[in-house]
Amino acid sequence: MHSRTSDRADVRAPLRASASDGLKIVVVGGFGVGKTTMVQSVSEIRPLSTEETMTQAGVGIDDASFVQSKTTTTVAFDFGRISLDEQMVLYLFGAPGQERFWFLWDRLFAGTLGAVVLVDTNRLADSWYAIDRLEYHGTPFIVARNNFTEPQHTLEEVRDALDLPSDIPVIDCDARDRDSSKAVLVALARHLYSLSTSSAARETTA
Repeated sequence: MHSRTSDRADVRAPLRASASDGLKIVVVGGFGVGKTTMVQSVSEIRPLSTEETMTQAGVGIDDASFVQSKTTTTVAFDFGRISLDEQMVLYLFGAPGQERFWFLWDRLFAGTLGAVVLVDTNRLADSWYAIDRLEYHGTPFIVARNNFTEPQHTLEEVRDALDLPSDIPVIDCDARDRDSSKAVLVALARHLYSLSTSSAARETTA
């Protein structure tokens, strides 16, 4: 998928010598929903990508009917980096979407601070497994509706279809746009902060 930030593909920002703390975020979702594109759009470095050309071997296994222009696919994970300040660095991982690579997800979730579930409203059912695994691991997450195409459902319809409680943010984004993808990460950070303060308040009153 084409990225509006393709002119940043050769950026190589060295990691600051003062960096001492790393935070891990994972982007998950169905096949071809835009996870690789999101990592590429926000990373300050040229992302590590395990994209491979799709071949006849995937016919009948990977459903590419909704992404017929897609010619490559992630076979392990995507990796990007964002320096938050002099000490803190955000490491961003994009998980593979095909069912045959789901066995990698549990390892990617290890040590994860939070996750973004990227959804395509044409294929909301593709997001169920991601949400199930995140809930199983107790990993906080938000849902981002990726608007590569005209949305087929409202945000509230997305919430209802995925059976999400009211405290989990459901927001809009365009994974091709750097500012839009950054806004998704900010929304996740705010959600994590809200969960943290709520937990601290409960411990104080206990």
